[in-house]
Amino acid sequence: MFARDIGIDLGTANVLIYVKGKGIVLNEPSVVAIDKNTNRVLAVGEEARRMVGRTPGNIVAIRPLKDGVIADFDITEAMLKHFLNKLNLKGFLAKPRILICCPTNITSVERKAIKEAAEKSGGKKVYLEEEPKVAAIGAGMDIFQPSGNMVVDIGGGTTDIAVLSMGDIVTASSIKMAGDKFDIEILNYIKREYKLLIGERTAEEIKIKVATVFPGARDEEIDIRGRDLVTGLPRTITVRSSEIEKALREPVAVIVQAAKGVLERTPPELSADIIDRGVILTGGGALLHGIDQLLAEELKVPVLIAENPMDCVAIGTGIMLDNIDKVPKRNFI
Repeated sequence: MFARDIGIDLGTANVLIYVKGKGIVLNEPSVVAIDKNTNRVLAVGEEARRMVGRTPGNIVAIRPLKDGVIADFDITEAMLKHFLNKLNLKGFLAKPRILICCPTNITSVERKAIKEAAEKSGGKKVYLEEEPKVAAIGAGMDIFQPSGNMVVDIGGGTTDIAVLSMGDIVTASSIKMAGDKFDIEILNYIKREYKLLIGERTAEEIKIKVATVFPGARDEEIDIRGRDLVTGLPRTITVRSSEIEKALREPVAVIVQAAKGVLERTPPELSADIIDRGVILTGGGALLHGIDQLLAEELKVPVLIAENPMDCVAIGTGIMLDNIDKVPKRNFI
């Protein structure tokens, strides 16, 4: 029994694992709950996420990845080990080859940390590949032709924007403005306008159920509960889509500017291809209501949302594992 090749989308918000021949076999939040007194890992993934904001003092729910990079090495390693053991992928004779995705602008030290965490979790050979490239492949773009493809991958911690041609990145930008920052902006808006304290999970619920970033594109409301900052007692309020659009204006403008910056640095021939083919949106942030309309209006090019935006990077790792010979040798670090 030989080990199978594995592709890992090591995201700030979620970890997705793709196993060659099986497809995506795991999709869980990147959260680890540990006991502060003993440093023992109590829960990982979905089970740990349910504990966020609801634990006694000695138990903390930690997200070991911040802004697309490893913030806590030991806990990232424990999380990866837990997920790989859960899948029971090691063969009797061999360890699996692992392909991991990382943002475009991480340092060599951060690349080394990701590689080491994967090796210690049981990988034989670890390949690193840049996220927007893998996302583009997973979204069905043929990036190995001499024509321009543009992808905007909005994750939990980073937004990666890239123009690709001939199987590699021509111009790219990675910014620390993505899903998590949207949640914080919503949380701060509710605190400022209503003097009500809510948790990150409630902020995320608002983002999914009523938020929009294109003025007038959605008109819905949601009742949310939180703690009144004046009285200290629980209180319920109603929030509308139009309010959240205002709250998210600034962070979304940062993404629009970064996309414009990448287009401005793109060679004219490739720019012409992008007008024909459009821009593909991937990552969980692609599901943010109105983001495609806003980018299309600002960039003056067609903007399309990938079929399964959340899964694009994981699907892309699977396709790359089948063509591992095409992965540039520089990624075998």
